[in-house]
Amino acid sequence: MKNTEELLKRLGVDIDAGTLRLALTHRSYAYEQGGIPTNERLEFLGDSILGFSVTDALYRDNPELSEGDLAKRRAAVVSTRALAGVARDLELGQYILLGQGEKLTNGRDKSSILADTTEALIGAVYLCHGMETARAMVMRLIGPLLRNADALGAGTDWKTSIQEIAASRKLGDIHYEVTGSGPDHSRSFVAVLHIGDKAYGSGVGHSKKEAEQEAAAATWKIICPSGSTAAEA
Repeated sequence: MKNTEELLKRLGVDIDAGTLRLALTHRSYAYEQGGIPTNERLEFLGDSILGFSVTDALYRDNPELSEGDLAKRRAAVVSTRALAGVARDLELGQYILLGQGEKLTNGRDKSSILADTTEALIGAVYLCHGMETARAMVMRLIGPLLRNADALGAGTDWKTSIQEIAASRKLGDIHYEVTGSGPDHSRSFVAVLHIGDKAYGSGVGHSKKEAEQEAAAATWKIICPSGSTAAEA
């Protein structure tokens, strides 16, 4: 496993070697190693700690928001896309233990794997240091998302949001023009969103769905430049 000293510095907390290795062990690697334990139980634990920490912060810091608005913001901040962004900032992918198949299909940059491993690390910190330390780390990692209005839309289904606003404004039919490039094990896709006869935002991703979501998010900023997010629409 790659030296994890730099990762621990970025996390701002120590995790004992055995627990850290478990948190970084993806099921594809565990299978190839004869069925050793995976990080999935730690992920389950970390997911609960993450949800509580974010809920507590949102409740305390936003007394004016309704239950529905709080729920939308929480969903955005703890989404796979948001957590994967945090993981990429940490350069977490290079430390994850993956099987050969996942390595060949760019598993180190797959949003689902990155998000799940981030949750496993939260669970690992809880086991090693307890709730307060785990919650403090969550706030260091997630806090900027809570304060950033644009980031609060990170978990939104942008494609649905664009469909709704296009229909309400009678802008026309929506379709995506998607092109792919690269070898099968490392494909990249570019999507351009068209509404009626006009091209709007474009997006890039490792799957057609991801590229379309990015294009929809870019289009939202064009159609709604005031800074409101889909989570607040």
